[in-house]
Amino acid sequence: MAEQNRKILFSRERIAAEIKRLGQEISQDYGDEEIMLVGVLKGSFLFIADLIREIKSPSVVDFVRLASYGSGTQTSGIIEFRKELEMPITDRHVIVIEDIVDSGYTLECLYNKLLLQKPRSLKICTLIDKRARREVAIEADYIGISMDDGFIIGYGLDHDEKYRNLPDIYIVEEA
Repeated sequence: MAEQNRKILFSRERIAAEIKRLGQEISQDYGDEEIMLVGVLKGSFLFIADLIREIKSPSVVDFVRLASYGSGTQTSGIIEFRKELEMPITDRHVIVIEDIVDSGYTLECLYNKLLLQKPRSLKICTLIDKRARREVAIEADYIGISMDDGFIIGYGLDHDEKYRNLPDIYIVEEA
């Protein structure tokens, strides 16, 4: 993926402002109640690290790892669980932290699996909500930035495990 095929879509300043807003919304909704943030690896690691610093409510963090993309830019629709939660979620307020909601398949699969563990509440927070390619009826409760379509990289979002380190989010334009 050549440098000239990408351009900044969302600046690091815009990302920081949206994360601050999300942290305030979550803090207001939960107050002094403890929440458990469940990060979806690998893409959410930067987002969850910045988000938890903006949340004033007592918080704990755990991670799951799911795979559906492989090396392509389209979802396969097949979800593989590669890492399960280490902490129980029963009777806890849980917020799933996703970097991007695209087709929705991965998130729907995870959401339904977590519901079986009987959390007190279960919500979804995403940095990027990509509406155009949604294929299942799942919605995030907390949305950082909405966009229509396009393949994006940076700020934790990757292509073949590369480009996660970019501080801005770039759209990749076809050559």
